[in-house]
Amino acid sequence: MDRVDSNLRDEILAELFLNQVIKDFKKRKILKEIDQSLKNKDKDAFLRLTNELKPVT
Repeated sequence: MDRVDSNLRDEILAELFLNQVIKDFKKRKILKEIDQSLKNKDKDAFLRLTNELKPVT
């Protein structure tokens, strides 16, 4: 029983870790695109990207 609990705990921790890595990757990608939209003075892209960023933060 302890082995099953340990395996389940490890699986949950791995899933949480992967989810955080994916979230961080998406956040960095969107922030990079926001910087580019600011450089290009692209208001529409900026607004779209800031909306995309909200659920990631």
